[in-house]
Amino acid sequence: MPASIYQINVSQGGLPKFPIEEAVVTPHGLQGDSCAHPNIHGGPMQAVLLIAKEAIDDLAARGYPITAGSLGENLTTVGLDRKTLRVGQRYRLGQEVIIELTKPRGPCGALDVYGTSLRQEVYDSRVKAGDASSVRWGLSGFYARVVQGGLLLPGAPVVLVDQMV
Repeated sequence: MPASIYQINVSQGGLPKFPIEEAVVTPHGLQGDSCAHPNIHGGPMQAVLLIAKEAIDDLAARGYPITAGSLGENLTTVGLDRKTLRVGQRYRLGQEVIIELTKPRGPCGALDVYGTSLRQEVYDSRVKAGDASSVRWGLSGFYARVVQGGLLLPGAPVVLVDQMV
């Protein structure tokens, strides 16, 4: 199955983020989206947070009460293997948007609303060190910078176009 955008999510700050029908993606992120703690989140190197739906489904199967958007991601993908994601990869989203993965997301205490053990389920010292062999790799999502903005719709293809690694 080719990878695609399952859901696009925004909020006025905090969790969860809610689905929208389309997004204008800019170097600062999605129009209409805000961060609760802009001194920690956001900025051009963390303009977008991407998480695989399969990771969310895995965590939900472990008993965490989450669905797409719950973890604060802007883009929920489907068919994109989280274990293959690497910093420096560039993806074309739909016809216009290009993003570059900048770093794994280090989960914050806001996720504790879904269970105090969730942060340990999705992130460990190996992920922090950039070790993609961690069983937790990609569960917390990846931040990305926007290389080229544009309009984005759910169902848009997600295609790896370059690896800067």
